[in-house]
Amino acid sequence: MKRIVGVLFFSVLAVVVIGEGMLTHSRFQAQAQGRGRGNNPEAEAARARQEALEKSTPQLQITEDVLHLVIPGHTIGEAVGVAKNSKGHLFVYSRTGASGSARGQVAAELFEFDPQLKFVKQWGPDNYAASFAHVVRVDKYDNVWMVDEGSGMIVKYDPNAYVTMVLGRKPEAIDFLERYLERGEKLEERYPVGNAGSFNRETDVTWDSQDNIYVSDGYGNSRLAKMRKDGTWVKAVGTHGSGPNQFSTPHGITSDAQGNIYVADRGNNRIQVYDTDLNFKKTITGMGAPWSVCTTPGPRQYLYSGDGGNGKIYKFDMDGKLLGWAQTSLGHGQSTCLIHEIHCESEAVIYKGDCSTWTVEKITVKGGGAATGR
Repeated sequence: MKRIVGVLFFSVLAVVVIGEGMLTHSRFQAQAQGRGRGNNPEAEAARARQEALEKSTPQLQITEDVLHLVIPGHTIGEAVGVAKNSKGHLFVYSRTGASGSARGQVAAELFEFDPQLKFVKQWGPDNYAASFAHVVRVDKYDNVWMVDEGSGMIVKYDPNAYVTMVLGRKPEAIDFLERYLERGEKLEERYPVGNAGSFNRETDVTWDSQDNIYVSDGYGNSRLAKMRKDGTWVKAVGTHGSGPNQFSTPHGITSDAQGNIYVADRGNNRIQVYDTDLNFKKTITGMGAPWSVCTTPGPRQYLYSGDGGNGKIYKFDMDGKLLGWAQTSLGHGQSTCLIHEIHCESEAVIYKGDCSTWTVEKITVKGGGAATGR
């Protein structure tokens, strides 16, 4: 009898896994089309416009260095998150290892390397929020922020790796299994309207000059959220779609010295710009599908955007004019997720982490591009 029950359980589990796999494949196709990768007329027209823009824009001259990152006794996985602190230490949020599960995901470990790229330590080992890595950011105080898509949580570490703030709350793994495996419930709402204080597969975090917190939220919710520096919820704007104050996979976020917030609206092939009160200001296009964005430090800033689908990086002035673009990741044997997160160390030095090749690259811009009018 026990053997029969066991066979029945694993049969049901197999059906669920296969069904989820087919659903995931369908969603991947839909998301690919939404990122301008489909074969529909709208996507083809968008590609044609982008190709024409790139032909009329000077190409940046770059060098690429794949960083040799070694973790003793361990293997680095998908290097989806990459950032540096003021001391030159590199942080990589990697999809590898096994930690606290949420919805079946167990791939998230945060590693630190010194300026000579020697492994220092793992941050927050086996912590409850580490489920499925998305990005890592470092603020101006050298606090390290771990953004975990799978758990729907953001963890703030102080420079000594002590947890000082936790935002969001992940769904209990036991509840998920009970609802969707044992009771057979279904997720009816693909793009729900998010609740205050929680996220649904959030993607990135940034701050303004007053240390208010902004989150691009995300794959499930389609919105931009704001919190005070102590984590108190303020407001959110956005629903799923392609119109005003709508997003289709807001996949990255950054800010500038004037307090503007830049949201990488990946599925809509645009960057939407807001003020600190979440009032819409303008739209920037010309970067393909923006997977990640960052602004350079210093008195004269620039906006960089990376398209993970084709491995290209785009440089804009702060008015949204495309100054140049660069092709990265050639010869890596992959054709998607070549850029997942970028970090702007300076106008000339960009770091990128990707999903498909398990690498972090240092990209040095040597020249090219349009005149900056200095």
